[in-house]
Amino acid sequence: MIGIIDYQAGNLTSVARALRYLGEPCLVSDDPKVLKQASRIIFPGVGAAGEAMANLRQTHLDQWIPEWVDKGKPILGICLGTQVIFEYSEENDTKCLGIIPGAVKRFPKDLQEDCMPLKIPHMGWNHVAFQKDHPIFRDIPDEAQFYFVHSYYPDPADDRLVIGWTDYGQLFCAALARRNLVAVQFHPEKSGRPGLQILANFCRWGGEDA
Repeated sequence: MIGIIDYQAGNLTSVARALRYLGEPCLVSDDPKVLKQASRIIFPGVGAAGEAMANLRQTHLDQWIPEWVDKGKPILGICLGTQVIFEYSEENDTKCLGIIPGAVKRFPKDLQEDCMPLKIPHMGWNHVAFQKDHPIFRDIPDEAQFYFVHSYYPDPADDRLVIGWTDYGQLFCAALARRNLVAVQFHPEKSGRPGLQILANFCRWGGEDA
C-alpha cells in the first residue's frame, strides 16, 4: 500500500489517480498511525511553505516524516513536498523539516534566457538532465519533458545529492536522492508517460540507491 501524505497542500487527487491507473493501491491520510502502515510514502503538494509546515506540525507529521526517512521507508517528495524536506525556505521565511541540508530559494525577478525575460512562476514543460543512474529514473527517455509549476527551487548544500538538473534561466536541482529518499521539483503525476514510469518505478523500489 502506498501512503499519500495529506497536509492540505493540494494535488493529492492527481497523485492518487495516477497510482490507481497503474493498478497500485493507495490511501490518502494525515494520520501518522495510518501512514505508518504503508510500505512507501509519497509526499506531494502545491502551495506555500509556511502554511504547509504549520499543517505538518499540527498533525505531528513534522516528527514522523524524518523518522520514516531514518528507518529506511521509501519516500518520494514532489514539488512542495520536496521543498519542505530542506532546512529552510525563503518562502514565508520558513524553517522546514531539515532532512536535507540546504535551502529553498526564489527565482530572481530578472531571470532571463537569450536576453528575454522569463516568467515566474516557472510553469510548463521542461527537460531534466539526469546525471546518475537510479532505479526511480530508469527507462526514462533522454528527450522526456516534465511538468513544472513553481516560483522557488531547491538548493542542496551538497551537489552530490543532485540526480537531475533543469535549466530555466539558470540551472537548478530538479531531482535529488539520498538512500531511501527521492525528491523531484516537477510533477510526475502530470507528466504523461515519463511521469507514470517514475511512479511505477517508485512503487517497485526497495529504497536502495542503485
